[in-house]
Amino acid sequence: MEFSAAGLALLKRSEGFRSGVYLDVAGLPTIGYGHRLLHPENFPNGISEKTAATFLICDVGYAVQAVDRLVKVPLTQGQFDALVDFTFNLGQGRLAKSTLLKDLNAGHYETAAAQLLEWDHSGDREVEALKARRAAEYALWHGK
Repeated sequence: MEFSAAGLALLKRSEGFRSGVYLDVAGLPTIGYGHRLLHPENFPNGISEKTAATFLICDVGYAVQAVDRLVKVPLTQGQFDALVDFTFNLGQGRLAKSTLLKDLNAGHYETAAAQLLEWDHSGDREVEALKARRAAEYALWHGK
């Protein structure tokens, strides 16, 4: 399955574009549409939106591959898009170890969807932007 335009729109809206390096909610150096900088990446003069879109396509590809590999049950387009956005944001390791994935692979789709809403914290603090993102993923999951 491919990541849809609706999924991409949610991801871009949630991440927002920033031409310069910034620290994400977890304190990691990031640029563009949520591209985490890895050594030796360095953009002292920032990047264009076109370059950010190129990074995004590559980064989303990793999230798509993770969802394809980890999910063992059929998905609707909305469910797939929600999981790709979730994985892009939190990483494949968190998806792999999550109750969300366990519930989903057991065929408990609604329980898995409800699990999305639990991932709205950074450390021990609730983050409004994550709460909104999880609510948007939940809506996408349900085709809204």
